[in-house]
This record gives sequence, C-alpha cells and structure tokens, in this order.
Amino acid sequence: MKTRRIAWIAGLAVAAVAMTGCSASSGGDSEGGAAQEGGTLTYLEPQTWNTLYPPAAGFYPNGGIVNQVTDRLLYQNPETLELEPWIAEELPEVNADATEYTFKLREGVTYSDGTPLDAENVVKNFDLFGKGDTDRALSVSEAINNYDHGEVVDEHTVKFVFSAPSPGFAQATSTINSGLLSNSTLDRTNEEFGPGNATEIIGSGPFVISDEQIGKETDLEVRKDYDWAPESRVHQGRAHLDAIDVIVAGESSVRVGTVTSGQAQIARQIPAPDEAQFTGDKLQLVQAATNGVNNSLSFRFDHAPLDDIKVRQAIIAGVDRQAIVDTLFTDSYPLATGILAKTALGYEDTSDFYEYDPDRAKQLLDEAGWKPGSDGIREKDGERLSITFNEALPQPRSKDVVTLIQEQLAGLGIEVKLFPGDQAAQDEARLDADTIQVYHSMVGRADFDVLKSQFFSTNRNALLNLDTESGEIADPELDEALAKVASVPTADERAKASAAAQQILAEKAYVLPLFEEPQVFGLLSSVQGFATESIGRPSFYDVQLGK
Repeated sequence: MKTRRIAWIAGLAVAAVAMTGCSASSGGDSEGGAAQEGGTLTYLEPQTWNTLYPPAAGFYPNGGIVNQVTDRLLYQNPETLELEPWIAEELPEVNADATEYTFKLREGVTYSDGTPLDAENVVKNFDLFGKGDTDRALSVSEAINNYDHGEVVDEHTVKFVFSAPSPGFAQATSTINSGLLSNSTLDRTNEEFGPGNATEIIGSGPFVISDEQIGKETDLEVRKDYDWAPESRVHQGRAHLDAIDVIVAGESSVRVGTVTSGQAQIARQIPAPDEAQFTGDKLQLVQAATNGVNNSLSFRFDHAPLDDIKVRQAIIAGVDRQAIVDTLFTDSYPLATGILAKTALGYEDTSDFYEYDPDRAKQLLDEAGWKPGSDGIREKDGERLSITFNEALPQPRSKDVVTLIQEQLAGLGIEVKLFPGDQAAQDEARLDADTIQVYHSMVGRADFDVLKSQFFSTNRNALLNLDTESGEIADPELDEALAKVASVPTADERAKASAAAQQILAEKAYVLPLFEEPQVFGLLSSVQGFATESIGRPSFYDVQLGK
C-alpha cells in the first residue's frame, strides 16, 4: 500500500501542470468545518532527511522529523521568541558570568521505549551534544559553546558547567539541535542515525517514527500517553492527529498539484510563482520567518580571484538584488538590508554596502587589473575572471538566482559557473575553495549566536576562513569578533559584538545578502492549528483535520 501511494504521488508529475492551473476551489474533496480528533495527515517534503542526530539536524528535512519526535528543556515561543519551560519545569538558574546553568526537570516524563527522562539521561544528552564523539563521528552542536561538563545534582536537577561564558546556552536548549534522546539512542554511531534507522531513534515527543522507506517516506504515529507539552501550547495531552505520513516529492509541481487537488494536506517550499494558487477558499499559505542569517552569498576571500577586495566589491556592485527579488520572488521574500534578517537578534542595517552600481563595478575591475578578453570575459596574467557558485538545493530557486547573477555579471566581464550535483555532491564541494568560490546559503536560529554558527572557523565556516589542511585562519579579526558574540555574558554586550562582526563582514566585502528567506507552506484550509517553531520548521502537535 505504501509503495503504491508513493508511486501514485510520483505519477502526479504527469498531470501536475494541469492540476496547478486549476483554481483553488476546484480541487479535492476536503471541506472546512469543525475540527476532528484523529486522522492521518500527508505532508510533502522537497528533499529527504539524511540524519536524525539532533546536533546535525539543521537541514530542514532533518529538523522536520526531529521536531515531532523530541522534546527540549526549554521552548522558544515562535510568536514572542521568549523562552518558556518545557521539560525543565522552570527557566534555569544562571550565575553572573553565564558559566553555570541549573535546570529543574519535570517529573514523570518518559521516552517512547518507557525509559525515564531524568537528570542522568539529560546530562548524557548534553555531554554528547556539547563535546561530540570523534570515535563515532558525532559532531559537537554548533548551538552550544564553551561546554565543559554536566552534573547530576539529584534525580530531577542538572547543572551544566562551561569553560567560558556561554550566554546562548538557554536558547540552545530550545532548538532541535538539543532534542532529547533515550540512553540507547545516544549510544548510536553517526551511521546509525542515518537513513534505514529511523524507527530506532527514540525521543519523548508527541509522535513516534513507525515506518521508513529510505529516500521516499517516513511515517509517524501519535504517542497516546504524551502529556508534557509547554504550557503555552493550544492544548495539552496527546496530539490530535493519529499519524503523519512524510512523503518526499522533489518536483515543486507535484507538491503544489497534490495539495491543490486535495490529495495531501500540507507541502513545504511552495515556489513563489505558485503562491497565488493558495489564495482560494479551500487553500491557505503559511510564511514562517527563519529569524537568522539571510539568504546570501559568501565569498571565499582567501582564494583567487576573490582574495582581491576590489573583485569582491565589484561583484557586490554588479549584482542587482532588487531585480532578482522582483523577477523570481514575491513579497514573502523581502530584500535583505544586512546579513541578518530584520527579525533576528542583533540585526544591523548595512545596506549602504550593497548598492547596485554597475559603473562602479567596472571601474573596480579596471583598477584591479582585469581587462576584457576577446569573448568579453576579463583576463589578468593569462587567467580568466571565472568563479563557481554552488547550487543551494535547500534554498528556494537557487539555480534561478545564480542564473540571473550569471547574466548580470557577464555584462561586466565576469564568468559565473554553477556547480552541478545532488546534495551529497554539493556538501563535499562546498568545503573546497578550488571548486566553490561563492557559497550560496542561509541559516535560521533565533539567537545572537546564529552569526557565529554560519561564519566561525570551526562551525559552518561558510567563508572558508579556516584552511582545514594547514589549520591557518585567514582573518583572525573576524574569528575573534564572532567568538565574542558567543562568549560575552549580557545581551547588550552580545548585541555590540554582533554589530562589530556584521561591520567586518560588510566593510571587507565578505558577503552579499540577497533576501530574507521564509519557509513557505501550502495547506488545505481544512487543516487547523498548523504552526512552526521559531525558525520555520513544522510543528504538528496542535494540528487537527477538518471534517
């Protein structure tokens, strides 16, 4: 039955164009009305997940699963971004320099295998997430900084100690990167968190993974005895739904067509040109802010030809960002005014550095010694001015974005190439500046630390500031500024440190912010209670299906 349904959804690609051309009111038999208990929700994802290890679950398909099956110590309210108790029964006690955090845990919480979620288990979780395990190829969580160790104070009290101030730790405990797992799950290797092992990943959340077809479908079923949701949630007790079928539908036309025809209830990543199809009575659109680093280009500044600031400045001046937004996107995607979204903590307006000025771009290239060749592409010392971009598969319309930039920069004498390949190929290529010189990406996290997560040398290292072979840091000033964001104890100090780091990124022409990237979901209007967590990952706990 599962195989036939997946094949049927894949077959919709043939008819998707016809279906997506219909009005919203013409599709399906799902009607609005009073919500019901139970039922199975079909949710369409554009990509398959690749790990359920929480510290590595930032990839949205990963987080979409982890968010349903795990709980966290604290809950970040997606509307206010304030932290609230969850598995911790109250907010933590924190010492003056943010090097010690003490949490009191709710009693009676268990994992779906029946084992207790107690102090010993919580310490085991964070000792792994905060330190990693190289023998098992399990990474340190990028959300946790300066972690030293955890201590069991008593059965329901834990204390975490840090080697230096870690002001972002409370918020870190609210992210999917800190999703709590059973003891047996924590003993797994990196490979054992990967595809083929989904049903063995045990959390304490409102849903349990019941079945998996690798690369195609992951099924969740309700945990009937769940009764420890954050107090601010719409309801308490078990989730309303009986089950969720998460199905991979890579073609946007299939996702759009399947929902507009009423054959699935929700799809993620609705392309901007298709948003208008979700304005009818039977359909709705949800645009969730990601509250972090904007959709942007990171220049590998330690690698030719981008080691010349004038070349980087010329690219920035030569890209018409407004034209990209106007051509490819909708009002859901505001033009970026800095590397951080306006809703992000620490946001600074650095838009003066990103003004479109093609005449200035040409002048900068002339000054840098790049002269037009016979085919119009500039040359210097026998080398063509050629740069390669990755295709950011998780990001909306990345290939189209790069194609427009390619056209814009060609007029200035800059050749742009797009690196082809699937997610595995892109992940490998992005680590090599010889292969990718301009890295297209974004990061969502509702905390000051998001800037460090994206650019720090031992986190995502988007600029390749760290040469992993030599261990050398190309710009120590930037790394020090980013480290400070995560290691000064007060919010005011963190805001100042973030502003300083953003100024370095702008003044040195290390990045080009493009737009604020939302997560856009298309839903049947009969779906009630759908929401996302603080950076746009789906949350199905309060969802009900209309009768």
